[in-house]
Amino acid sequence: MKRYMIVVAGGKGQRMGGLLPKQFQLLAGRPILMVTLERLYSLDKTLNIVLVLPHDHLGLWDELCLKYDFTVPIVVVEGGNTRFHSVKNGLDAIVDGDGTEDALVGVHDGVRPFVSQKVVDDAYIAAWNNGAAIPVIELNDSLRRIIGGEGASEAVPRDRYRLVQTPQVFRLSLLRRAYEQRFVENFTDDASVVEAMGEQVATVEGNRENIKLTTPFDMMIANAIFECSTLHPEI
Repeated sequence: MKRYMIVVAGGKGQRMGGLLPKQFQLLAGRPILMVTLERLYSLDKTLNIVLVLPHDHLGLWDELCLKYDFTVPIVVVEGGNTRFHSVKNGLDAIVDGDGTEDALVGVHDGVRPFVSQKVVDDAYIAAWNNGAAIPVIELNDSLRRIIGGEGASEAVPRDRYRLVQTPQVFRLSLLRRAYEQRFVENFTDDASVVEAMGEQVATVEGNRENIKLTTPFDMMIANAIFECSTLHPEI
């Protein structure tokens, strides 16, 4: 069974600050995107990785690969105007034939460098059994719903909600059909695109370290996780 992973890295990183987009800023001395790709490859060296980058970042990526001696085997694809269109371009780069349509494909954020082996394996197994699977984690904080102006809100039961992570994994044929739909604004992730066809999406337990690096505070946490992981490789 072939396993593919589309890694999307098109963010501008405005909340992160700095001169470089967030995916190219350094984590433990290497660009975050490289750390993510190297992590995925270390978990499964048979994984077929497709990296989707904006056109304006392709030259910079080539320079960084030379500078940091990046050797993970990947296919690089130019992204689109939205995440939806970038994932669609990544899917188009997966060549049909030789049973490819029976393959599984994950979609992962380029700025989530700490996904665990168990989450990746669980997501692919659940996608094979159910067609679609996403990792989620429970909320620690209380949750409220805004119900009007003047700051009005009401408490909602947090045990009915989960935070969604990546990789989100699907049967390739299912995700291809989903991305034939017309783009709408409420397609916030791949699961929402699949659900728009009336399909169900299974969940697996995510790992709390699998954070999306978006702000300087996230980088502080990431550096702490990275330092801890050198002492505890199981993280």
